[in-house]
Amino acid sequence: MSVEQNIKDNTSNKEVLSDKSKKISGDIYVQDVHKYFGITKALNGVNFNANFGEIHAIVGGNGCGKSTLAKVMSGVLPVDKGKVSVMGHTPTSPVMAREMGIATVFQEVMIAEEATVVDNLFVGSDSFWYKNLTQREKALKAQELMEDLSGEYIDPYTQVFNLSLPIKAWITIGRAFLRENTKVLILDESSAALDFDSTERLFKKMRELRDNGVAVFIVTHRIAELIRISDKATVMRDGKDVGVLEKKDLNEKNLLSLMTGRTESGDKSKSTAVKTKTDKVVMRAENLVVWPESVPVNFEVRRGEIVGVTGLDGNGQDDFVKILAGVQESHGGTTEVLDSSDKFTKYNSLMDAKKNGVSFVSGDRKKEGILPNLSIYENLVVPLYRTTSKAGWLGFINWLELNGVFDWEVERLNIKTGPKDNLIGSLSGGNQQKVMIARSLATHPKILILNDPARGIDVSTKRDLYTHLRNFVEEGNTVIFLSSELEEFIDLCPKVLVFRHGTIFDIFENEKVNADTLLEGMFGQTAGIGSTNISRPNNKNILNKPSKDNNYKTNVNNLNKKIIKIENFEKEKKSKSKNLNKKIKIKTF
Repeated sequence: MSVEQNIKDNTSNKEVLSDKSKKISGDIYVQDVHKYFGITKALNGVNFNANFGEIHAIVGGNGCGKSTLAKVMSGVLPVDKGKVSVMGHTPTSPVMAREMGIATVFQEVMIAEEATVVDNLFVGSDSFWYKNLTQREKALKAQELMEDLSGEYIDPYTQVFNLSLPIKAWITIGRAFLRENTKVLILDESSAALDFDSTERLFKKMRELRDNGVAVFIVTHRIAELIRISDKATVMRDGKDVGVLEKKDLNEKNLLSLMTGRTESGDKSKSTAVKTKTDKVVMRAENLVVWPESVPVNFEVRRGEIVGVTGLDGNGQDDFVKILAGVQESHGGTTEVLDSSDKFTKYNSLMDAKKNGVSFVSGDRKKEGILPNLSIYENLVVPLYRTTSKAGWLGFINWLELNGVFDWEVERLNIKTGPKDNLIGSLSGGNQQKVMIARSLATHPKILILNDPARGIDVSTKRDLYTHLRNFVEEGNTVIFLSSELEEFIDLCPKVLVFRHGTIFDIFENEKVNADTLLEGMFGQTAGIGSTNISRPNNKNILNKPSKDNNYKTNVNNLNKKIIKIENFEKEKKSKSKNLNKKIKIKTF
Protein backbone atom coordinates (compact mmCIF):
# COMPACT_ATOMS: atom_id res chain seq x y z
CA MET A 1 0.00 0.00 0.00
CA SER A 2 1.35 3.43 -0.89
CA VAL A 3 1.88 6.12 1.70
CA GLU A 4 -0.83 8.29 0.15
CA GLN A 5 -3.32 5.43 0.32
CA ASN A 6 -2.26 4.70 3.91
CA ILE A 7 -2.90 8.33 4.88
CA LYS A 8 -6.20 8.42 3.00
CA ASP A 9 -7.45 5.27 4.71
CA ASN A 10 -6.47 6.55 8.13
CA THR A 11 -7.93 10.03 7.74
CA SER A 12 -11.37 9.13 6.44
CA ASN A 13 -14.49 9.79 8.46
CA LYS A 14 -14.86 6.09 9.15
CA GLU A 15 -11.68 4.87 10.81
CA VAL A 16 -10.17 1.67 9.43
CA LEU A 17 -8.93 -0.29 12.45
CA SER A 18 -6.19 -2.93 12.39
CA ASP A 19 -7.22 -6.51 11.72
CA LYS A 20 -7.13 -8.04 15.19
CA SER A 21 -7.18 -11.60 13.90
CA LYS A 22 -4.03 -11.11 11.83
CA LYS A 23 -0.86 -12.43 13.45
CA ILE A 24 1.67 -9.72 14.27
CA SER A 25 5.28 -10.88 13.89
CA GLY A 26 8.70 -9.48 14.70
CA ASP A 27 11.33 -9.54 17.44
CA ILE A 28 9.15 -7.14 19.43
CA TYR A 29 5.43 -6.78 18.82
CA VAL A 30 2.28 -5.37 20.36
CA GLN A 31 -1.04 -6.95 19.33
CA ASP A 32 -4.51 -5.53 20.00
CA VAL A 33 -3.42 -3.92 23.29
CA HIS A 34 -6.04 -2.12 25.38
CA LYS A 35 -5.40 -0.12 28.54
CA TYR A 36 -8.09 1.76 30.46
CA PHE A 37 -7.93 4.27 33.31
CA GLY A 38 -11.51 4.42 34.51
CA ILE A 39 -13.54 5.61 31.54
CA THR A 40 -10.43 6.89 29.72
CA LYS A 41 -9.18 4.62 26.94
CA ALA A 42 -5.44 5.28 26.94
CA LEU A 43 -4.79 2.41 24.50
CA ASN A 44 -7.63 1.17 22.33
CA GLY A 45 -6.35 -1.66 20.14
CA VAL A 46 -2.71 -0.81 19.36
CA ASN A 47 -0.75 -3.01 16.91
CA PHE A 48 2.84 -2.63 15.78
CA ASN A 49 6.04 -4.59 15.44
CA ALA A 50 9.76 -3.82 15.46
CA ASN A 51 13.07 -5.62 15.06
CA PHE A 52 16.48 -5.50 16.64
CA GLY A 53 19.03 -3.22 15.05
CA GLU A 54 16.61 -0.40 14.22
CA ILE A 55 15.50 2.93 15.68
CA HIS A 56 11.71 2.93 15.81
CA ALA A 57 9.84 6.17 16.57
CA ILE A 58 6.43 6.31 18.24
CA VAL A 59 4.78 9.63 17.47
CA GLY A 60 1.40 11.28 17.96
CA GLY A 61 -0.41 14.18 19.57
CA ASN A 62 -0.67 14.85 23.30
CA GLY A 63 -2.75 12.23 25.09
CA CYS A 64 -2.69 9.70 22.24
CA GLY A 65 -1.18 6.96 24.43
CA LYS A 66 2.53 7.06 23.52
CA SER A 67 3.84 7.14 27.09
CA THR A 68 1.27 4.55 28.19
CA LEU A 69 2.51 2.23 25.46
CA ALA A 70 6.11 2.74 26.61
CA LYS A 71 5.11 1.84 30.18
CA VAL A 72 3.25 -1.26 29.00
CA MET A 73 6.31 -2.44 27.07
CA SER A 74 8.45 -1.78 30.16
CA GLY A 75 6.27 -3.86 32.47
CA VAL A 76 5.24 -0.83 34.51
CA LEU A 77 1.55 -1.10 33.53
CA PRO A 78 -0.34 -4.38 32.93
CA VAL A 79 -2.50 -4.58 29.82
CA ASP A 80 -6.27 -5.01 30.13
CA LYS A 81 -6.44 -6.86 26.82
CA GLY A 82 -4.05 -7.94 24.09
CA LYS A 83 -0.45 -9.14 24.05
CA VAL A 84 3.01 -7.60 24.35
CA SER A 85 5.92 -9.79 23.24
CA VAL A 86 9.58 -8.88 23.67
CA MET A 87 11.86 -11.69 22.51
CA GLY A 88 9.03 -14.14 23.05
CA HIS A 89 8.32 -13.04 26.63
CA THR A 90 5.81 -10.64 28.16
CA PRO A 91 7.27 -8.26 30.77
CA THR A 92 4.92 -8.18 33.75
CA SER A 93 7.01 -5.99 36.07
CA PRO A 94 9.92 -3.52 35.88
CA VAL A 95 12.18 -6.13 37.53
CA MET A 96 11.33 -8.73 34.89
CA ALA A 97 11.82 -6.12 32.13
CA ARG A 98 15.24 -5.27 33.55
CA GLU A 99 16.26 -8.94 33.60
CA MET A 100 15.09 -9.28 30.00
CA GLY A 101 17.37 -6.40 28.98
CA ILE A 102 14.74 -3.66 28.62
CA ALA A 103 15.97 -0.22 29.71
CA THR A 104 13.49 2.66 29.84
CA VAL A 105 14.01 6.40 30.27
CA PHE A 106 10.63 7.81 31.26
CA GLN A 107 9.17 11.17 30.29
CA GLU A 108 9.45 12.73 33.74
CA VAL A 109 12.95 13.39 35.08
CA MET A 110 12.83 10.83 37.90
CA ILE A 111 15.65 11.55 40.34
CA ALA A 112 16.26 11.89 44.07
CA GLU A 113 17.05 15.59 44.52
CA GLU A 114 18.87 15.19 47.85
CA ALA A 115 21.04 12.27 46.66
CA THR A 116 24.35 12.54 44.80
CA VAL A 117 24.91 12.01 41.09
CA VAL A 118 26.56 8.61 41.64
CA ASP A 119 23.76 7.40 43.92
CA ASN A 120 21.12 8.46 41.38
CA LEU A 121 22.93 6.68 38.58
CA PHE A 122 23.38 3.39 40.40
CA VAL A 123 20.07 3.28 42.28
CA GLY A 124 18.76 -0.29 42.24
CA SER A 125 21.93 -1.74 40.73
CA ASP A 126 22.99 -3.62 43.86
CA SER A 127 21.27 -6.66 45.30
CA PHE A 128 20.27 -6.95 48.94
CA TRP A 129 23.27 -9.10 49.89
CA TYR A 130 26.17 -7.77 47.85
CA LYS A 131 27.41 -4.86 45.75
CA ASN A 132 28.47 -5.23 42.14
CA LEU A 133 30.99 -2.36 42.40
CA THR A 134 32.75 -0.54 45.19
CA GLN A 135 31.80 3.07 45.87
CA ARG A 136 35.06 4.29 44.34
CA GLU A 137 34.48 2.24 41.19
CA LYS A 138 30.97 3.64 40.93
CA ALA A 139 32.23 7.21 41.31
CA LEU A 140 34.88 6.77 38.60
CA LYS A 141 32.37 5.15 36.25
CA ALA A 142 29.80 7.87 36.96
CA GLN A 143 32.33 10.63 36.28
CA GLU A 144 33.41 9.06 33.00
CA LEU A 145 29.85 8.42 31.83
CA MET A 146 28.52 11.89 32.69
CA GLU A 147 31.49 13.58 31.02
CA ASP A 148 30.90 11.47 27.91
CA LEU A 149 27.17 12.22 27.81
CA SER A 150 27.00 15.85 28.89
CA GLY A 151 30.31 16.99 27.43
CA GLU A 152 31.47 18.55 30.71
CA TYR A 153 32.90 17.46 34.03
CA ILE A 154 30.26 16.64 36.65
CA ASP A 155 31.37 15.94 40.22
CA PRO A 156 29.85 12.50 41.03
CA TYR A 157 29.39 13.52 44.67
CA THR A 158 27.39 16.68 43.87
CA GLN A 159 23.84 16.69 45.17
CA VAL A 160 21.46 16.67 42.24
CA PHE A 161 19.30 19.61 43.34
CA ASN A 162 22.28 21.88 42.55
CA LEU A 163 22.28 20.82 38.88
CA SER A 164 20.35 22.18 35.90
CA LEU A 165 17.42 20.35 34.32
CA PRO A 166 19.42 19.15 31.26
CA ILE A 167 22.06 17.58 33.53
CA LYS A 168 19.30 15.90 35.53
CA ALA A 169 17.93 14.55 32.27
CA TRP A 170 21.37 13.16 31.42
CA ILE A 171 21.42 11.33 34.76
CA THR A 172 18.17 9.52 33.95
CA ILE A 173 19.50 8.67 30.48
CA GLY A 174 22.82 7.57 31.97
CA ARG A 175 21.09 4.88 34.07
CA ALA A 176 20.05 3.10 30.88
CA PHE A 177 23.54 3.27 29.36
CA LEU A 178 25.11 1.80 32.51
CA ARG A 179 23.40 -1.54 31.95
CA GLU A 180 25.49 -4.11 30.13
CA ASN A 181 22.66 -6.44 29.05
CA THR A 182 20.51 -3.85 27.27
CA LYS A 183 18.70 -5.35 24.28
CA VAL A 184 15.79 -2.88 24.12
CA LEU A 185 16.11 0.85 24.90
CA ILE A 186 12.95 2.96 25.24
CA LEU A 187 13.40 6.76 25.35
CA ASP A 188 10.23 8.67 26.22
CA GLU A 189 10.72 12.37 25.39
CA SER A 190 14.34 12.09 26.53
CA SER A 191 15.56 14.91 24.30
CA ALA A 192 12.88 17.37 25.47
CA ALA A 193 15.19 18.91 28.09
CA LEU A 194 18.31 18.85 25.87
CA ASP A 195 19.69 21.49 23.53
CA PHE A 196 20.94 20.86 20.00
CA ASP A 197 24.49 19.90 20.96
CA SER A 198 23.33 17.50 23.69
CA THR A 199 20.75 15.94 21.39
CA GLU A 200 23.45 15.21 18.82
CA ARG A 201 25.48 13.35 21.47
CA LEU A 202 22.39 11.35 22.42
CA PHE A 203 21.74 10.47 18.76
CA LYS A 204 25.32 9.29 18.39
CA LYS A 205 24.83 6.90 21.33
CA MET A 206 21.54 5.68 19.85
CA ARG A 207 23.18 4.91 16.51
CA GLU A 208 25.98 3.01 18.26
CA LEU A 209 23.43 0.87 20.10
CA ARG A 210 21.46 0.26 16.90
CA ASP A 211 24.59 -0.83 15.06
CA ASN A 212 25.29 -3.27 17.91
CA GLY A 213 21.89 -4.92 17.42
CA VAL A 214 19.86 -3.09 20.09
CA ALA A 215 16.24 -2.16 19.37
CA VAL A 216 15.81 1.55 20.17
CA PHE A 217 12.36 3.12 20.61
CA ILE A 218 12.07 6.90 20.72
CA VAL A 219 8.95 8.83 21.72
CA THR A 220 9.22 12.46 20.69
CA HIS A 221 7.30 15.52 19.48
CA ARG A 222 10.27 17.00 17.64
CA ILE A 223 9.44 16.19 14.04
CA ALA A 224 12.78 17.31 12.58
CA GLU A 225 14.72 15.11 15.01
CA LEU A 226 12.41 12.16 14.43
CA ILE A 227 12.89 12.31 10.66
CA ARG A 228 16.66 12.51 11.04
CA ILE A 229 17.21 9.67 13.51
CA SER A 230 14.42 7.12 12.90
CA ASP A 231 14.44 4.07 10.61
CA LYS A 232 10.68 3.62 10.97
CA ALA A 233 7.82 5.43 12.69
CA THR A 234 4.49 4.25 14.09
CA VAL A 235 1.91 7.05 14.30
CA MET A 236 -0.76 6.98 17.03
CA ARG A 237 -4.01 8.89 17.42
CA ASP A 238 -6.62 8.55 20.19
CA GLY A 239 -5.07 5.38 21.61
CA LYS A 240 -4.80 3.59 18.25
CA ASP A 241 -2.07 3.02 15.68
CA VAL A 242 -3.06 4.79 12.47
CA GLY A 243 -0.08 4.16 10.22
CA VAL A 244 3.53 3.06 9.86
CA LEU A 245 6.04 5.05 7.82
CA GLU A 246 9.31 3.64 6.52
CA LYS A 247 12.49 5.72 6.33
CA LYS A 248 11.91 6.81 2.73
CA ASP A 249 8.40 8.05 3.57
CA LEU A 250 9.29 9.93 6.76
CA ASN A 251 8.52 13.59 6.21
CA GLU A 252 6.56 16.30 7.97
CA LYS A 253 3.60 16.16 5.59
CA ASN A 254 2.98 12.43 6.02
CA LEU A 255 3.48 12.53 9.78
CA LEU A 256 1.13 15.46 10.35
CA SER A 257 -1.51 13.95 8.11
CA LEU A 258 -1.58 10.77 10.16
CA MET A 259 -1.30 12.57 13.50
CA THR A 260 -4.14 15.02 12.89
CA GLY A 261 -6.39 12.95 10.64
CA ARG A 262 -6.33 15.71 8.02
CA THR A 263 -4.46 15.68 4.75
CA GLU A 264 -1.93 18.52 4.83
CA SER A 265 -1.85 20.72 1.77
CA GLY A 266 1.43 21.01 -0.03
CA ASP A 267 1.57 24.79 0.41
CA LYS A 268 1.64 25.86 4.03
CA SER A 269 0.51 29.36 4.88
CA LYS A 270 3.57 31.42 5.61
CA SER A 271 3.35 33.29 8.90
CA THR A 272 5.60 36.18 9.69
CA ALA A 273 7.01 37.45 12.96
CA VAL A 274 4.99 40.24 14.59
CA LYS A 275 6.57 43.65 14.05
CA THR A 276 6.67 46.03 16.98
CA LYS A 277 4.42 49.05 16.43
CA THR A 278 5.70 51.25 19.26
CA ASP A 279 8.99 52.24 20.88
CA LYS A 280 7.48 52.28 24.38
CA VAL A 281 9.72 50.29 26.73
CA VAL A 282 7.86 48.15 29.28
CA MET A 283 10.76 46.30 30.94
CA ARG A 284 14.43 47.07 31.33
CA ALA A 285 17.52 45.85 33.15
CA GLU A 286 20.59 47.95 33.93
CA ASN A 287 24.04 46.44 34.49
CA LEU A 288 22.39 43.09 35.16
CA VAL A 289 24.92 40.50 36.34
CA VAL A 290 23.65 36.99 35.63
CA TRP A 291 26.72 35.15 36.95
CA PRO A 292 29.21 36.51 39.52
CA GLU A 293 31.97 36.97 36.92
CA SER A 294 29.92 37.49 33.75
CA VAL A 295 29.78 40.72 31.76
CA PRO A 296 26.85 42.95 32.89
CA VAL A 297 23.97 43.37 30.46
CA ASN A 298 21.70 46.34 29.77
CA PHE A 299 18.41 45.20 28.32
CA GLU A 300 15.13 46.75 27.16
CA VAL A 301 12.01 45.21 25.69
CA ARG A 302 9.17 47.15 24.07
CA ARG A 303 5.42 46.79 24.15
CA GLY A 304 4.06 44.38 21.53
CA GLU A 305 7.41 42.62 21.06
CA ILE A 306 8.36 38.93 21.10
CA VAL A 307 12.03 38.55 22.07
CA GLY A 308 13.61 35.12 21.72
CA VAL A 309 16.35 33.87 24.05
CA THR A 310 18.56 30.83 23.43
CA GLY A 311 22.01 29.34 24.00
CA LEU A 312 23.73 26.06 24.65
CA ASP A 313 22.84 24.43 27.95
CA GLY A 314 24.55 26.00 30.94
CA ASN A 315 25.31 29.39 29.39
CA GLY A 316 23.07 31.50 31.61
CA GLN A 317 19.94 31.94 29.48
CA ASP A 318 17.79 30.09 32.05
CA ASP A 319 19.12 32.27 34.85
CA PHE A 320 18.52 35.40 32.77
CA VAL A 321 14.80 34.79 32.17
CA LYS A 322 14.30 33.70 35.79
CA ILE A 323 15.85 36.97 36.98
CA LEU A 324 13.53 38.92 34.68
CA ALA A 325 10.57 36.98 36.08
CA GLY A 326 11.59 37.62 39.69
CA VAL A 327 12.08 33.90 40.33
CA GLN A 328 15.81 34.26 40.92
CA GLU A 329 17.99 37.08 42.24
CA SER A 330 20.76 38.59 40.16
CA HIS A 331 24.37 39.11 41.26
CA GLY A 332 24.15 42.83 40.57
CA GLY A 333 22.22 45.45 38.67
CA THR A 334 18.51 46.27 38.65
CA THR A 335 15.37 45.11 36.86
CA GLU A 336 12.48 47.50 36.30
CA VAL A 337 8.98 47.17 34.87
CA LEU A 338 6.47 49.78 33.76
CA ASP A 339 3.63 49.93 36.30
CA SER A 340 -0.01 50.94 35.85
CA SER A 341 0.87 54.64 36.29
CA ASP A 342 3.43 54.48 33.45
CA LYS A 343 6.38 54.76 35.83
CA PHE A 344 9.26 52.33 36.11
CA THR A 345 9.37 50.44 39.38
CA LYS A 346 12.16 48.16 40.57
CA TYR A 347 11.44 44.57 41.52
CA ASN A 348 13.47 41.55 42.61
CA SER A 349 10.89 38.99 43.70
CA LEU A 350 8.22 36.87 42.08
CA MET A 351 5.46 38.55 44.10
CA ASP A 352 6.53 42.04 42.99
CA ALA A 353 6.74 40.87 39.39
CA LYS A 354 3.23 39.40 39.51
CA LYS A 355 1.82 42.59 41.02
CA ASN A 356 3.15 44.48 38.01
CA GLY A 357 1.73 42.11 35.40
CA VAL A 358 4.67 39.76 34.82
CA SER A 359 3.84 36.05 34.51
CA PHE A 360 6.28 33.13 34.23
CA VAL A 361 5.89 29.63 32.74
CA SER A 362 8.64 27.16 33.64
CA GLY A 363 9.86 24.34 31.43
CA ASP A 364 10.48 22.16 34.50
CA ARG A 365 6.85 21.38 35.23
CA LYS A 366 7.64 18.74 37.85
CA LYS A 367 9.73 21.03 40.06
CA GLU A 368 8.46 24.54 39.24
CA GLY A 369 5.11 24.03 37.53
CA ILE A 370 2.36 21.63 38.52
CA LEU A 371 0.91 21.10 42.00
CA PRO A 372 0.78 17.27 42.00
CA ASN A 373 -1.60 16.91 44.95
CA LEU A 374 -4.24 19.19 43.42
CA SER A 375 -6.78 18.54 40.68
CA ILE A 376 -6.62 19.67 37.07
CA TYR A 377 -9.16 22.39 37.86
CA GLU A 378 -7.28 23.70 40.90
CA ASN A 379 -3.95 23.73 39.04
CA LEU A 380 -5.41 25.96 36.35
CA VAL A 381 -7.40 28.44 38.43
CA VAL A 382 -5.38 28.59 41.68
CA PRO A 383 -3.83 32.05 40.95
CA LEU A 384 -7.34 33.46 40.45
CA TYR A 385 -8.70 32.59 43.89
CA ARG A 386 -7.70 35.93 45.40
CA THR A 387 -8.63 38.11 42.42
CA THR A 388 -12.11 36.60 42.00
CA SER A 389 -13.03 36.44 45.71
CA LYS A 390 -15.92 38.51 47.06
CA ALA A 391 -17.11 39.88 50.39
CA GLY A 392 -13.80 41.49 51.33
CA TRP A 393 -11.82 39.70 54.02
CA LEU A 394 -14.35 36.84 54.05
CA GLY A 395 -12.93 35.80 50.70
CA PHE A 396 -15.87 33.99 49.11
CA ILE A 397 -14.59 32.51 45.84
CA ASN A 398 -16.65 33.19 42.75
CA TRP A 399 -16.85 29.61 41.47
CA LEU A 400 -19.15 30.56 38.59
CA GLU A 401 -16.53 32.91 37.17
CA LEU A 402 -13.74 30.38 37.69
CA ASN A 403 -15.74 27.67 35.93
CA GLY A 404 -16.08 29.96 32.91
CA VAL A 405 -12.33 30.68 32.90
CA PHE A 406 -11.50 26.96 33.16
CA ASP A 407 -13.80 25.95 30.31
CA TRP A 408 -12.51 28.78 28.09
CA GLU A 409 -8.81 27.99 28.61
CA VAL A 410 -9.31 24.22 28.17
CA GLU A 411 -11.12 24.80 24.89
CA ARG A 412 -8.68 27.47 23.69
CA LEU A 413 -5.58 25.31 24.20
CA ASN A 414 -7.35 22.05 23.32
CA ILE A 415 -6.37 20.41 26.63
CA LYS A 416 -7.41 16.74 26.74
CA THR A 417 -8.77 16.17 30.23
CA GLY A 418 -10.95 13.62 31.91
CA PRO A 419 -13.09 14.76 34.85
CA LYS A 420 -11.71 18.09 36.04
CA ASP A 421 -11.56 16.77 39.61
CA ASN A 422 -8.88 14.24 38.62
CA LEU A 423 -5.35 14.88 39.85
CA ILE A 424 -3.10 16.78 37.44
CA GLY A 425 -0.85 13.70 37.29
CA SER A 426 -3.58 11.83 35.41
CA LEU A 427 -2.84 13.96 32.32
CA SER A 428 -0.09 13.31 29.80
CA GLY A 429 3.04 15.43 30.11
CA GLY A 430 2.09 17.61 27.16
CA ASN A 431 -1.36 18.34 28.57
CA GLN A 432 0.17 19.18 31.96
CA GLN A 433 2.36 21.72 30.16
CA LYS A 434 -0.71 23.20 28.47
CA VAL A 435 -2.42 23.59 31.85
CA MET A 436 0.58 25.61 33.05
CA ILE A 437 0.41 27.88 29.99
CA ALA A 438 -3.36 28.30 30.42
CA ARG A 439 -2.84 29.21 34.09
CA SER A 440 -0.56 32.09 33.11
CA LEU A 441 -2.79 33.32 30.30
CA ALA A 442 -5.80 33.27 32.64
CA THR A 443 -4.18 35.96 34.82
CA HIS A 444 -4.09 38.38 31.82
CA PRO A 445 -0.43 39.42 32.23
CA LYS A 446 1.16 42.37 30.45
CA ILE A 447 4.51 40.56 30.10
CA LEU A 448 4.66 36.79 29.61
CA ILE A 449 8.05 35.12 30.22
CA LEU A 450 8.24 31.58 28.85
CA ASN A 451 11.06 29.17 29.72
CA ASP A 452 10.89 26.44 27.06
CA PRO A 453 7.06 26.37 27.15
CA ALA A 454 6.66 23.93 24.25
CA ARG A 455 8.62 21.15 25.93
CA GLY A 456 6.59 17.97 25.51
CA ILE A 457 3.91 19.59 23.32
CA ASP A 458 2.90 18.13 19.95
CA VAL A 459 3.33 19.97 16.67
CA SER A 460 -0.33 20.91 16.23
CA THR A 461 -0.51 22.42 19.72
CA LYS A 462 2.74 24.32 19.11
CA ARG A 463 1.17 25.99 16.11
CA ASP A 464 -1.84 26.94 18.19
CA LEU A 465 0.45 28.29 20.93
CA TYR A 466 2.32 30.48 18.42
CA THR A 467 -1.01 31.84 17.18
CA HIS A 468 -2.04 32.70 20.75
CA LEU A 469 1.30 34.43 21.37
CA ARG A 470 0.93 36.52 18.19
CA ASN A 471 -2.57 37.54 19.22
CA PHE A 472 -1.29 38.27 22.72
CA VAL A 473 1.38 40.74 21.55
CA GLU A 474 -0.94 42.32 18.95
CA GLU A 475 -3.16 43.30 21.89
CA GLY A 476 -0.25 45.38 23.23
CA ASN A 477 1.40 42.81 25.49
CA THR A 478 4.98 41.52 25.51
CA VAL A 479 6.57 38.06 25.36
CA ILE A 480 10.08 36.91 26.31
CA PHE A 481 10.43 33.44 24.81
CA LEU A 482 13.28 31.07 25.75
CA SER A 483 13.58 27.85 23.77
CA SER A 484 16.11 25.11 23.08
CA GLU A 485 14.46 24.36 19.69
CA LEU A 486 15.82 26.82 17.16
CA GLU A 487 12.99 26.17 14.69
CA GLU A 488 10.53 27.72 17.15
CA PHE A 489 12.01 31.20 16.68
CA ILE A 490 11.53 31.27 12.91
CA ASP A 491 8.49 33.36 11.87
CA LEU A 492 7.69 34.01 15.55
CA CYS A 493 10.47 36.18 17.01
CA PRO A 494 11.80 39.18 15.06
CA LYS A 495 14.73 39.31 17.48
CA VAL A 496 16.70 36.54 19.25
CA LEU A 497 19.36 36.93 21.94
CA VAL A 498 22.08 34.26 22.04
CA PHE A 499 23.75 33.65 25.40
CA ARG A 500 27.29 32.48 26.07
CA HIS A 501 29.09 32.41 29.41
CA GLY A 502 26.37 34.21 31.33
CA THR A 503 25.95 37.19 29.01
CA ILE A 504 24.44 38.11 25.64
CA PHE A 505 26.98 37.11 23.02
CA ASP A 506 25.10 38.06 19.87
CA ILE A 507 21.70 39.29 18.67
CA PHE A 508 19.94 38.29 15.46
CA GLU A 509 17.07 40.17 13.88
CA ASN A 510 14.55 39.65 11.08
CA GLU A 511 16.02 37.60 8.20
CA LYS A 512 19.03 36.58 10.30
CA VAL A 513 16.76 34.60 12.60
CA ASN A 514 17.32 31.13 11.16
CA ALA A 515 18.62 27.86 12.52
CA ASP A 516 22.06 28.06 10.87
CA THR A 517 23.04 31.54 12.09
CA LEU A 518 21.60 30.94 15.55
CA LEU A 519 23.61 27.74 15.86
CA GLU A 520 26.78 29.54 14.78
CA GLY A 521 26.14 32.17 17.44
CA MET A 522 25.55 29.53 20.11
CA PHE A 523 28.98 28.05 19.34
CA GLY A 524 30.63 31.49 19.27
CA GLN A 525 31.32 31.48 15.53
CA THR A 526 29.73 34.87 14.76
CA ALA A 527 31.01 38.43 15.14
CA GLY A 528 29.41 38.95 18.52
CA ILE A 529 27.50 41.82 20.08
CA GLY A 530 29.52 44.53 18.35
CA SER A 531 27.70 44.12 15.02
CA THR A 532 24.11 44.13 16.22
CA ASN A 533 22.01 46.32 18.49
CA ILE A 534 19.12 44.99 20.54
CA SER A 535 16.98 48.01 19.65
CA ARG A 536 16.89 50.86 17.23
CA PRO A 537 19.94 53.16 17.02
CA ASN A 538 18.15 56.08 18.67
CA ASN A 539 17.89 54.15 21.92
CA LYS A 540 21.11 54.81 23.76
CA ASN A 541 20.95 52.59 26.82
CA ILE A 542 20.11 49.30 25.23
CA LEU A 543 22.65 46.57 25.79
CA ASN A 544 25.54 48.98 26.01
CA LYS A 545 28.51 47.09 27.31
CA PRO A 546 30.38 48.77 30.17
CA SER A 547 33.94 49.94 29.94
CA LYS A 548 35.14 46.34 30.06
CA ASP A 549 34.18 45.90 26.40
CA ASN A 550 37.77 45.47 25.23
CA ASN A 551 38.35 42.82 27.86
CA TYR A 552 35.13 41.13 26.75
CA LYS A 553 36.31 40.96 23.13
CA THR A 554 39.63 39.54 24.28
CA ASN A 555 37.85 36.86 26.29
CA VAL A 556 35.69 35.95 23.29
CA ASN A 557 38.79 35.49 21.15
CA ASN A 558 40.33 33.32 23.83
CA LEU A 559 37.33 30.98 23.64
CA ASN A 560 38.68 29.56 20.40
CA LYS A 561 41.84 28.38 22.14
CA LYS A 562 42.07 24.77 23.26
CA ILE A 563 42.19 24.05 26.95
CA ILE A 564 44.16 20.94 27.86
CA LYS A 565 43.29 19.02 30.99
CA ILE A 566 45.77 16.41 32.23
CA GLU A 567 44.45 13.67 34.46
CA ASN A 568 45.95 10.73 36.36
CA PHE A 569 49.26 12.48 36.99
CA GLU A 570 51.75 10.51 39.00
CA LYS A 571 53.18 11.99 42.15
CA GLU A 572 55.52 14.92 41.56
CA LYS A 573 58.28 13.27 43.59
CA LYS A 574 58.91 10.68 40.85
CA SER A 575 61.86 11.34 38.64
CA LYS A 576 61.44 12.79 35.20
CA SER A 577 62.92 9.70 33.58
CA LYS A 578 60.20 7.50 34.99
CA ASN A 579 57.50 9.90 33.95
CA LEU A 580 58.66 9.87 30.33
CA ASN A 581 57.42 6.30 29.94
CA LYS A 582 54.20 6.92 31.86
CA LYS A 583 51.04 7.32 29.77
CA ILE A 584 48.81 10.19 30.72
CA LYS A 585 45.22 10.95 29.78
CA ILE A 586 44.79 14.21 27.87
CA LYS A 587 41.44 15.78 27.05
CA THR A 588 40.87 18.90 24.97
CA PHE A 589 37.89 21.23 25.29
